[in-house]
Amino acid sequence: MVLALDGFLDAGNAGALACRHLVRTGAFSTDGGGVVVATFDVDQLHDYRARRPPMTFARDHYEGYEPPRLVVRLLRDAGGTPYLLLHGSEPDIRWEAFSRGVREVVERFGVALVVSMGSVPMAVPHTRPIAITHHANNPELLTGSSPWRGELRVPSSAQALLEVRLGDWGHDAQGFVAHVPHYLAQLDYPRASVSLLEHVELAARLTIDLTDLRSEADEREEEIDRYLSANDEVRDVVTALEQQYDTFARAEQEGSSLLAEDEPLPTGEEIGRQFEQFLAGLEGPDETGGPA
Repeated sequence: MVLALDGFLDAGNAGALACRHLVRTGAFSTDGGGVVVATFDVDQLHDYRARRPPMTFARDHYEGYEPPRLVVRLLRDAGGTPYLLLHGSEPDIRWEAFSRGVREVVERFGVALVVSMGSVPMAVPHTRPIAITHHANNPELLTGSSPWRGELRVPSSAQALLEVRLGDWGHDAQGFVAHVPHYLAQLDYPRASVSLLEHVELAARLTIDLTDLRSEADEREEEIDRYLSANDEVRDVVTALEQQYDTFARAEQEGSSLLAEDEPLPTGEEIGRQFEQFLAGLEGPDETGGPA
């Protein structure tokens, strides 16, 4: 089952665009929507005042209300292999209940692997390859090395909690997070969607036709290049990010990372002793024998 929730982990709308492409190209029927095999009661999960659904005011009346949805669709890849797609609005509340609902879907349909997609804004240039963070609740599922060293404390999400809970229940789950240039995080960035789906293909052993999505990505890149050519300040920012990216990449290739080595932090007592020694040195005599 492929998973992507709108909200926290969706810079550049990369996950939403990827899901839209899967629904458009993987439907069993000709209606373009696939077959919905499970739905969640969004009224129990969504905070309407925090994320108000859009609707239309047409001259003198309201119409076209677009309620949030959270559904599981049955799709198939380019080779005819069936798979499930869970997508929609990330729950604002009751994450544990949501996780139990997904568990029910996984066990009812005999899902062997859950693969999630996400994206975060990063200080990286769009002119360099999309970096991907790999993660999984089973180390054997990891298909690439992590660019991170040590541990990071990050805000949680329903999608991240789901991976943890599935692991607790004995179900394999892995995912990929694309690093989207921060200056493009509010725009649709299909290039990140292409990269995510390429990794999903390998992990889930699916065949996905990415032709249309790649065309959308190329069009967006051309738009970005035209914008940069007309805005010197933004182009200077991108140039600085390119230099920073290349410096780190060069250091990694040479085996001389610019990051500090992982070392144990001193205890409070050790810091106190060092400080006392420092103070004692200040109070001692100087080299001429006089007071310091």
